[in-house]
Amino acid sequence: MSQKPNAFARLNSYWRLARFDKPVGIWLLLWPTLWALWLAAQGLPDFPRLLVFVAGTVLMRAAGCVLNDIADRRFDGEVSRTSNRVLATGEVSLIEALLIALVLLGASASLLWYLNDLAAQYAYVAVFVAAVYPYFKRFFPMPQAVLGLAFGFGIPMAFADTHGQVASIAWWIMLGNFAWAIAYDTAYAMVDRDDDLRLGVRSSAIFFGRFDVAAVWALQAIFLALMLLVLWKTSVGWLYLIAWVLAVAWSIVLMRRLRSRQREDCFWVFQKSHWVGLLLWVGLALDFAAQNLLY
Repeated sequence: MSQKPNAFARLNSYWRLARFDKPVGIWLLLWPTLWALWLAAQGLPDFPRLLVFVAGTVLMRAAGCVLNDIADRRFDGEVSRTSNRVLATGEVSLIEALLIALVLLGASASLLWYLNDLAAQYAYVAVFVAAVYPYFKRFFPMPQAVLGLAFGFGIPMAFADTHGQVASIAWWIMLGNFAWAIAYDTAYAMVDRDDDLRLGVRSSAIFFGRFDVAAVWALQAIFLALMLLVLWKTSVGWLYLIAWVLAVAWSIVLMRRLRSRQREDCFWVFQKSHWVGLLLWVGLALDFAAQNLLY
């Protein structure tokens, strides 16, 4: 009987290492992928393709979290927000973390069987960028830009797997998502800025300095402006426009909260940023559903 709680505690440690207990990162990866799938399919995508992309998003985000913690294991214990991470506290060993990363990467790789060659090629690049991202914190002044690139590869992958090529609108959306990722991750980095300065770790919050809030405002505006291009480049109409306006309104709420620069407010902005992506996806889904019903 005594082994069951131990086994459960071990699984719970692995669960937290992969950050399954904190799903906000999954949503931030998933919404852009779903935008692309709905746009590429002009409505509801094939269920098997949808299942593969959702599973891939969840698995790759988990693998990325484990790889990030492996790279940052000597820093995390010195940062207030990350000091209780299971690898930093020794609750999970480095060998265990490496094995879990391999399992997650292997499970992700198995999904490539269901993608066409072009989509798989983008997936390989995405894995490489996600794996090297943590090390850019050591020398690159704005590592959030690397993260923004990694977080956007689901967009061309969705178009590539649906059509065998990537439409121009996909690159515009990926560029918008790039700006959005830097915006919300800068808010996240503002939580750790004091600790990062002490440890010599780079971040966009440090790079932007006293212009941090203005930079997040500007990046969010660029993102929303590029997402408005969907109206001109695709067949979506007023339902998407309504969702876009609501996304703008919620972005204003987020930006106003960020102005305090207090840790709890910056973290709240990061956690709630994914609602912008949700609103845009709901707008796309409803618009295409309405079109399909009418025509």
